[in-house]
Amino acid sequence: MQNRRLGKSPIVVSDICMGTMTFGSQVDEAESLRILDRCFDAGIDFYDTAEGYPVPPDPKWVGRTEEIVGKWLKTKPRDAVILATKVSGPSHVWFRSPKREGHTALDRRNIMVAVDESLQKLGTDYIDLYQTHWPDHGTAYDETMEVLDELVRAGKVRVLGCSNETSWGLMKSINASERLGVARYHTIQNNFSLNNRRFEDELAQVCRQEGVSLIPYSPIAGGVLSGKYANGARPEGARFSRYLAMEGRQAAMGRRFVNEKSLASTERFAAIAAEAGMSPVTMAVAWSKQHDFVASTIVGVSSERHVDEILAAADLVLPDDVMKAIDKVSREIMYPMG
Repeated sequence: MQNRRLGKSPIVVSDICMGTMTFGSQVDEAESLRILDRCFDAGIDFYDTAEGYPVPPDPKWVGRTEEIVGKWLKTKPRDAVILATKVSGPSHVWFRSPKREGHTALDRRNIMVAVDESLQKLGTDYIDLYQTHWPDHGTAYDETMEVLDELVRAGKVRVLGCSNETSWGLMKSINASERLGVARYHTIQNNFSLNNRRFEDELAQVCRQEGVSLIPYSPIAGGVLSGKYANGARPEGARFSRYLAMEGRQAAMGRRFVNEKSLASTERFAAIAAEAGMSPVTMAVAWSKQHDFVASTIVGVSSERHVDEILAAADLVLPDDVMKAIDKVSREIMYPMG
């Protein structure tokens, strides 16, 4: 397992991070704890959760993921684990959080309430990386960054990050932090995979110039790159099998991840992986790690048996011919996820 620094912060993490968003819904507690132990024993020291997990969002189980992670955390030396969680963004935009009766925002009260609830559920007195889960472009970045700075000064949080942010929003936040002399974002957690390379268009350059690290989520495109949705398959219990049978935001997300173009590119990536003698999951994780603006790639599994394919990417560097073959597919099937 390799290690990389989060932005300009003092924190160094394993270049693979275990994401936990299905722990407590799709994955039960016992399996979740086995997955966490397996990853820890393999050298992964970075774990990501959120106050709004698990998914799909539902008031009946919101917060359960942090409770499971907190239970597991008690079995490990606290300093051996780099723990990340998130505060929900505003609920009046594209997504309604199940937290605080759907009245979340990135203002002082919401952030203060959220961090104390997360600390309690996680059973710890500090969070290593505290992130805004999605941006609040209607609230002044000055207010958000000043409140987050208070958490750092109080010792509740070590460093800050954002998630699902735009180039404009990331630069606005950095400018606010520099102007006010307060803590800044060191990481951005956005979607990035073989099937979704939009981060490279603009945000990658912002990261390079401003010293911010991407910690990408969905490197396997929500499981699509494993090939399990090929030829119209809808595996029982799989996330997008469920989402495509739903309505609203979940159905729209399902169609974004599973569509004609994404399945066509997935088929070609699978052929490249087979020719290189590896699984498409291993190749997808290795490819994600192989970018200068990426610090740690956030992976997720629904079963302990899926962990080995991910760990196979730990010290893997894809050769030039594989990288060129991947780029060729990306040029010929542009933006499979829109």
